[in-house]
Amino acid sequence: MFYHLLYPLHNAWSALNVFKYISFRASYAAITALLISFLFGGWVIRRLEKLQIGETIRSDGPAHHQAKSGTPTMGGVLVLTACVVPTLLWADLTNHYVQLALLGTVWMGIIGFIDDYLKVVKKRPKGMIGRFKLVGQVSYGLLLGTILVYGSGGGDLVTSSTVPFIKDALVPWGWLYIPLVICVVTGTSNAVNLADGLDGLAIGLSSLAFVGFGAIAYLSGHAGFAAYLNLVPIPEAGELAVYCAAVVGAGLGFLWFNAHPARIFMGDTGSLALGGALGTVAILVKREFLLVIIGGMFVAEALSVMIQVFYYRRSGGKRLFRMAPLHHHFELGGWSETQVVVRFWIIGILLLVVGMSSLKLQ
Repeated sequence: MFYHLLYPLHNAWSALNVFKYISFRASYAAITALLISFLFGGWVIRRLEKLQIGETIRSDGPAHHQAKSGTPTMGGVLVLTACVVPTLLWADLTNHYVQLALLGTVWMGIIGFIDDYLKVVKKRPKGMIGRFKLVGQVSYGLLLGTILVYGSGGGDLVTSSTVPFIKDALVPWGWLYIPLVICVVTGTSNAVNLADGLDGLAIGLSSLAFVGFGAIAYLSGHAGFAAYLNLVPIPEAGELAVYCAAVVGAGLGFLWFNAHPARIFMGDTGSLALGGALGTVAILVKREFLLVIIGGMFVAEALSVMIQVFYYRRSGGKRLFRMAPLHHHFELGGWSETQVVVRFWIIGILLLVVGMSSLKLQ
């Protein structure tokens, strides 16, 4: 909104020329998101407590987690608000990539909200039936893939993926591109959801991932930087940096309340939305393979569940991990909750550095 209202006036007042720069608007989108989280976080917590919208801890989890029962959940509403509002204020809203990122955030957020509502308000322990949730996720992936393939007119690049560390390497997916998009957004949203089991874990790792993809979006959309780093130039992608900065600001603001001991959980409303948005951004900047590196901790969490289920069925009831997802395995191994979260963050930072280094090494 500010871009559309104020930048056209730069000829009359030169100071307004700053609204032309993505870096300026991204910085203030992050600050705005932080302020929204700080200003409304306490109110949201009190409101959820008044409505008795508290987390129900699953009985098959670590025993000491039962102490968290009743902690306000559905805090993802705060995260989504702090992501969407700054984007609407500071981004170029005519940019199709920003529109798609917002679509993914809201779409997955609605799925998560319904799931949380059924679990917490309607007292259905399993929430939304799994196949219905999957239908919602797949439907978004199908819509996103269809828009990109048939609505962008970008040629073969649209249906291709770049390969980390290898210069000018593209994987042409052809007709498999839409199934790839479905797998990426569905897998990423579920992976972030699985990681949302310890105070601050998922929101911290998500913020790190969006730092990386925000930088990639900015560099890919800048002709000079893209040429210098041998990146595939994606002119519209630069505006995604504003959106990613808003997500990072929202994440850090939410972490203020979600750090151990958490005063609020984001629930599926937040985790599915962040995961779907992360997958969407990775697709838009053609870095689906790089998502596996930068989002490596999410991949590990998801794989631990799949491996555990497979091993349990094939071994006749034995478990490979003490408990899945992976963070519970280390908890039951003697690590405190804070140790698990901070150490996973450290690994996430290392993976982010490795992923970003691929841009220079290719």
